Amino acid sequence: MSILTIYHLVAIFLLCIGIFGIIYRRTLVGIVLGIELILNGAGLSIMASAQLTPTPNELGQAGALVVMGIAAAEATLLLAILLVVSKRFKSVEAGKLVTMRG
Repeated sequence: MSILTIYHLVAIFLLCIGIFGIIYRRTLVGIVLGIELILNGAGLSIMASAQLTPTPNELGQAGALVVMGIAAAEATLLLAILLVVSKRFKSVEAGKLVTMRG
């Protein structure tokens, strides 16, 4: 088993944990953490592929930076939405947010 396969297996493991967190978590914070784990798995896979294959290293680093930028922007927006939801509904449980009024 090559080292690239091991990195990809770890990335798939992070992806599976993230999907599990999105599906089975009750709070919005847990869902945000699941999304972050998915994005970390994608970044790990991109970086490992770039370092351990003949592709240029700069291409992998640029891809990982894009994934990190998307993760940072996503976390910022979701935490802002989380603050608004917690003030308006007095709860951060996803099950209690079924009625959204405009």
